[in-house]
Amino acid sequence: MEEMKDAQSRIYLLGQQIRAHRIAQNLSQKRLALMVNTDQAVIARIEAGKHNTGIAKYIEIADALDVPLGRLITF
Repeated sequence: MEEMKDAQSRIYLLGQQIRAHRIAQNLSQKRLALMVNTDQAVIARIEAGKHNTGIAKYIEIADALDVPLGRLITF
């Protein structure tokens, strides 16, 4: 499989990692959103790779999921 290198593909992969960790912890999008002071629709867009948020929000999400930010970045 050809490596995905463009920024949008990487944002998508980051969202998929967030989703995988959230599901593994049995958290709903709504619960995660409450933990990071946003709403469920934003979490849904982040996980789908359709919302490029700032680094601070990605750090908050990683902290809420209790995983190092680097673990979410697999590219």
